Amino acid sequence: MTGWHASDHLVARYADGCLSEADAWSLEKHLESCGGCALRVSRAVRATAAGPVLDGIREKILADVREAVPAAPRGAVPARVPEAAPAGGAAVPPAHGPVPGAPDPARPAGSPVRTRPRGYRWPSAGPGAVRLLWALGPAVRGAWLPAVLLVAVGAVALAHGGGIANARPWLLALAPVVPVAGVALSYGPHADPMHEITAATPSAGLRLVLTRTAAVLAVSLPLLTLAGTLLPSAGAPNAAAWLLPGLALTLASLALAGYVGLRTATAVTGGGWLCAVLGPVLTAPGGLTDELGERLSRYLDGAPAQGGWAAAAVLCAALLAARRPAFHFLEKS
Repeated sequence: MTGWHASDHLVARYADGCLSEADAWSLEKHLESCGGCALRVSRAVRATAAGPVLDGIREKILADVREAVPAAPRGAVPARVPEAAPAGGAAVPPAHGPVPGAPDPARPAGSPVRTRPRGYRWPSAGPGAVRLLWALGPAVRGAWLPAVLLVAVGAVALAHGGGIANARPWLLALAPVVPVAGVALSYGPHADPMHEITAATPSAGLRLVLTRTAAVLAVSLPLLTLAGTLLPSAGAPNAAAWLLPGLALTLASLALAGYVGLRTATAVTGGGWLCAVLGPVLTAPGGLTDELGERLSRYLDGAPAQGGWAAAAVLCAALLAARRPAFHFLEKS
């Protein structure tokens, strides 16, 4: 928590609903770590016309919780405190064994007591795991990850099982589009059924987009590079030559998304790459694989080509940082 706290004027404007969207997000983010400001905002909101409505919702939730927790069976032995221990000795346990709800003499003093309804099992995943799973996005949780595995494993299987002598160029041609497709499937109402709730949180916008993009890159970059290493090649670029182009296309998609939206941006960058690489190859006479290998060598091999992709990635990252406010309104509906 920093030394800054919300002023009374800011709290009053938030409670009245007249605070701007960006300022409201900033205040809500501060409330996550400042209990004093959260209490002041709660009191201010409860003092408005929404207060009775919130009280009714609270009472309804508490009533539902009370109904969900089973009552103690009739005739159950009430919780009893262990008898006082003799001087220098241990506490005497209850005569009939531990009673549900009774204090545990082995529990250190002051430690929290965990209670649960009968038959309830604590979830195995903690809050941190739930937040991480939510942040990774639909692409990593959904069908995109099996598709990437299928492309990588299938390419290796076809190359070695089918006796294809030069299969790496085809994988290198498709690899830069894979993270772009993962980004397209990671953010927006078309991919995430919880998007409306996600977009309303203080962590939405560029921060969440970058988190999900990093998850997509962390999966696709090593997996496809390893697959390319296992593929036979004859004069094709090395298996890691696509990494900078893939990163540059992904950053270009994010930078362009600030203007036209994420789906349109990924379609433009991914489609543009495929047209530039595969379009001339499909119309050229002769062997398709040889023509594709020569074209990819011009695009990916050598210091000038890799330096150009690195410069493009840096330029797109700078444009992305400059367009950061646009992501507060990205894919809102």
